[in-house]
Amino acid sequence: MSSFSAFTQRHGRRIVALIAVTSIYWVGRLPQETPAERAELSSHFHFDAAPLPVLEGAHMKSLRGVHPSLRNICSWISSVGAGVAINDLDGDGLPNDIVYVDPRTDLVTVTPAPGTGARYQSFALNPAPLPYDTATMAPMGALPGDFNEDGLTDILVYYWGRTPVVFLRSRDAAASSGLTRSSYHPCELVNTGERWFTNAASIADLDGDGHLDLVIGNYFPDGAHILDCNGTGTESMQHSMSKAFNGGVKHLLLWTRPAGGAELAYTDQSGVLDPDVSHGWTLALGCADLDGDMLPEIYFANDFGPDRLLHNRSTPGHLSFALLEGERSLLTPKSKVLGHDSFKGMGVDFADINGDGYPDIYVSNIAGEYALEESHFVWMSTGDVGKMREGIAPYVDRSEPFGLSRSSWGWDTRWCDFDNDGRMEALQATGFVKGDKNRWPELHELAMGNDELLSNPNWWMRCKPGDNLCGNEHVRFCAYDEHHARYYDVAGNIGVGRPTITRGIATADVDGDGRMDFAAASQWDTSYFYHNTSPAVGTFIGLHLRMAVNGAEPDGVSQWPGNPFPGQALSPAIGARATLVLPDGTRRTMQVDGGSGHSGKRSPDLHFGLGSLSKSMPVQLVLDWRGYDGAVHHRTLSVLPGWHTVVFGSSHASGGVS
Repeated sequence: MSSFSAFTQRHGRRIVALIAVTSIYWVGRLPQETPAERAELSSHFHFDAAPLPVLEGAHMKSLRGVHPSLRNICSWISSVGAGVAINDLDGDGLPNDIVYVDPRTDLVTVTPAPGTGARYQSFALNPAPLPYDTATMAPMGALPGDFNEDGLTDILVYYWGRTPVVFLRSRDAAASSGLTRSSYHPCELVNTGERWFTNAASIADLDGDGHLDLVIGNYFPDGAHILDCNGTGTESMQHSMSKAFNGGVKHLLLWTRPAGGAELAYTDQSGVLDPDVSHGWTLALGCADLDGDMLPEIYFANDFGPDRLLHNRSTPGHLSFALLEGERSLLTPKSKVLGHDSFKGMGVDFADINGDGYPDIYVSNIAGEYALEESHFVWMSTGDVGKMREGIAPYVDRSEPFGLSRSSWGWDTRWCDFDNDGRMEALQATGFVKGDKNRWPELHELAMGNDELLSNPNWWMRCKPGDNLCGNEHVRFCAYDEHHARYYDVAGNIGVGRPTITRGIATADVDGDGRMDFAAASQWDTSYFYHNTSPAVGTFIGLHLRMAVNGAEPDGVSQWPGNPFPGQALSPAIGARATLVLPDGTRRTMQVDGGSGHSGKRSPDLHFGLGSLSKSMPVQLVLDWRGYDGAVHHRTLSVLPGWHTVVFGSSHASGGVS
């Protein structure tokens, strides 16, 4: 026997293992761009950053007061609360108003978007005279919407320590020259007096009756005393790192016609969701029609896994949802199967990335290098939506080949086309707590420990001021590279790479120039608005889809910007679907979003980048929406590139189009 044969026989297993490890390493390596390629990709984008204002005299802090049993992890408990939404609050026809939550002040501030003119003075929403104790309650996010169907944009604020409050827009104030604090008055969403710990909320017509309902995602168990510095006993944390089902209840609230002088009415539908679905530790949720039947599915992104995707089988007045789970192949890890992950879901967004007409799903988890390197998800629809009736989620994860599986401790995710080339960019808020003491070794030990100990915070590692977990991060701005067929983070090259820990991301075209802007809410730091000044962008079609309220049937033609139908009561057509049929036969599909995500809320406008398409080339537009009568309507139009406003009549399928 030769010496080589003897060597291989003696060390055969080691050689095979070495070859396997080496092969996995080379296959798993991310393709790297050259400096020239990165410069070319970055040249498509540029943003000018402007800080969001802090109200004069506001008291600033850097940590929350917490229950005595949670003081050893006070920075962990204090790690959420920054949120931002962009919308048209003052009715001028442009989504140029921002409402954001700053945990440094615990104020919910309404302000004109920087650079859009001093149309009114920034102000904070005031929940008084409703019960509100600043020592045990704190706002976590804001959701604009028309909650009483009067055509004015209200603001729902969700909290830790109490149930959400709807700040109703006053019609008398709507006629004034500008927004003020008195433009809104607080109204209880529910009158139970319970302590909820809400971290996500969205509006959608869940039962198909033509009216918008609410989905509320709670985190800590209802009734907890998380922010009570004088509390007694021991507060409960999750009872597992991968299968925690002791969190706050999910609430599905159906819109109800107000009676007896009530300003708004929602009915909480208890018992609709299975206990394991209802008690996940939800940090983000999203609603979108995933199978084309004009009923929205619900995605709950849960901390401490698993996420839940619910297929909507409801009828008017009766909610019904079925849990969907993905199919596992021989080479698919269990945690890469939708509904079986053990990760830490913290953001969710929808967009049709593969052009099959069905939304795909972008989900944040923890995926930090040398940290908990789980994986973010890009759940791509297979198009086989009929499987949903069999309880199967027709999705496969493509985050790794897309280059979106790894980044950091992720939060809000957003798809948006910022250079109008027809390809969506991928944004992600990142980071956890900032300090100079690395606590990842202790967190690794906690994550590998006995689940029986987790619910008691006395067994947790230290997480207090000075400790660091993914604290040196920035907003991820990932652009698609056609050469490598994957996304790359170019934030540091385009004006958005400022080091800061972020939570919510909101997108909108605030000035109507066709270039989408965005705002990012920072945790314990200054939040910023990013004005899109990208050069040489492509053409676009933008849609402002509106429902006529209270039987109003506006007619006429209008061109963006400006209020297209002054004096008419109009509300965003949440859930409406728009499909562009381009001259080459390809289709682009989007839906009007009602607040999907963690604490960031985009404007309810639809924006399609068209690349080099001529501005004089008409495009076929197919619209589907559900009217106030509950019926699904359809309409086909021909539109030119630019912004357009379409109004859906409240009783039939006609309306105005610009």
